[in-house]
Amino acid sequence: MAGIPHDHYEPKSGFERWLHRRLPVAGIMYDTLMIPTPKNLNWMWIWGIVLVFCLALQIITGIVLVMHYTPHVDMAFASVEHIMRNVNGGYMLRYIHMNGASLFFVAVYLHIFRSLYYGSYKAPREVTWIIGMLIYILMMATAFMGYVLPWGQMSFWGATVITGLFGAVPGVGETLQAWLLGGPAVGNATLNRFFSLHYLLPFIIAGLVIVHIWAFHSTGNNNPTGIEVRRTSKEEAAKDTLPFWPYFVMKDLFALALILAIFFAIVGFMPNYLGHPDNYIEANALATPAHIVPEWYFLPFYAILRAFDAEVWLVQLVDFVTFGIVDAKFFGVLAMFGAIVVMALAPWLDTSRVRSGRYRPQFKWWFWLLAADFMILMWVGAMPAEGIYPYIALAASAYWFAYFLVILPLLGVIEKPDPMPATIEEDYNEHYSPNTGGTSLTQPAE
Repeated sequence: MAGIPHDHYEPKSGFERWLHRRLPVAGIMYDTLMIPTPKNLNWMWIWGIVLVFCLALQIITGIVLVMHYTPHVDMAFASVEHIMRNVNGGYMLRYIHMNGASLFFVAVYLHIFRSLYYGSYKAPREVTWIIGMLIYILMMATAFMGYVLPWGQMSFWGATVITGLFGAVPGVGETLQAWLLGGPAVGNATLNRFFSLHYLLPFIIAGLVIVHIWAFHSTGNNNPTGIEVRRTSKEEAAKDTLPFWPYFVMKDLFALALILAIFFAIVGFMPNYLGHPDNYIEANALATPAHIVPEWYFLPFYAILRAFDAEVWLVQLVDFVTFGIVDAKFFGVLAMFGAIVVMALAPWLDTSRVRSGRYRPQFKWWFWLLAADFMILMWVGAMPAEGIYPYIALAASAYWFAYFLVILPLLGVIEKPDPMPATIEEDYNEHYSPNTGGTSLTQPAE
């Protein structure tokens, strides 16, 4: 790792020296596995390996499914049924791929909220955070396009609603929507485009993941204290870190095994629990479902989209000031994408000099309220836009923006942090030393 003194790979045999001078692949692998890692990482640092596993799982199962899928509106639904009924192991491959997307988003949301709590987005890791946000946006695009491919009722009408959002862009909306659809409405050209992009984007995500890992290997990994590893000497750095292999590799693999046990139990016993029944009905442009709902991982932002309707005074004000250019529909689109943008801007909106939320007493309350707010948005996004639900969605949406645009900047000014340990070693000894009742990674507790 750049900046942290540690032992590097040294080729021993003649062949190793010959290969290292021409292609230092062994050195890269060694430095990756033996990278100095803060020794006080807790169990919230397991989600990285889960995400890498999910990406590999989705790519592998997706490649096999593509061999039997037909991207044509007249045959797509039947080809999915063919996979389920006639292809050897096809039903299991499809269920793994379908539920793998949900596991992917469970892991990414926990990964993001862990980073928000422990301040992993702060300097010098802003670029790492932005790359992560780009990966998240591409994940959402890939998942949406994949949801269209089965060509069921919810696939068709979900595509109709979401692509219709681009038509709300002033001036170029209709042209942009027609370009995206490949025609005036969702049809065969749309399905082919989405199929092509759904197949391509995971490989772009894989490239960004490599850059993401490279970025945090260059700056060093964050940890629960937010304190940086000492870099004055190899001996000092060794007191704050442990090699990634075997300590954290085995810890991550153990956590992955537990998560996969739950995952395959869901795949085996309740594979359609997170699906929508209407998507097992072939797409019909003449029959609109009573309640169009996206997949659960889109629901928080879908709730924000619907929250800002023409009855909201802020929408009316913006509509009046812009002479109707930013109407309710376009305002909702801006709010939905803006909810992701303000999260991406967290490194510059958070003014606190303390990185970790562990030592920020006021921040903790607002953060856990944000986590609850996210769950409320997810719940209300699945509810019909009537009765009290629009008001709940509006209040939850308002808090989401207030947290990033108002609360984070103010907390850095008014909050008094708790005392922090001087080093990672001090925090590690406090929580994991056998003398304090904790369990050491290098020595069993007495």
